[in-house]
Amino acid sequence: MAKSSTKKKIRKNVVRGIVYITATFNNTLITVTDMDGDTICQDSGGSVGFKGSRKSTPFAAQRAAEKAARTAMRSGLREVEIRVKGPGAGRESAIAAIQQAGLRIASIEDVTPIPHNGCRPRKRRRV
Repeated sequence: MAKSSTKKKIRKNVVRGIVYITATFNNTLITVTDMDGDTICQDSGGSVGFKGSRKSTPFAAQRAAEKAARTAMRSGLREVEIRVKGPGAGRESAIAAIQQAGLRIASIEDVTPIPHNGCRPRKRRRV
């Protein structure tokens, strides 16, 4: 029988980090990394218990950001830079939840990709 080689998670003591908030129309993803880009923790509207269209609400984003911030603070995080991407509804509420959790926000940056006349866009959506 083969021995399973599961790597034990090493708890790093990180003081500064980066919080990536990806707000899509269907969900809000929050990833907390150290300054090198190594992931400390991640959460989303779905991972905190919301299903379907409720994942995309600002409340789901707030709950996901609170949970991610608490987990990150356990590994020593105190100060963060926030990078927001996407057009979703959970952008502002996630930032507010991170600040409420007790993390000091150094900067907020919008990194939503904007094409400089690249690919041809999809046809218009008719509702």
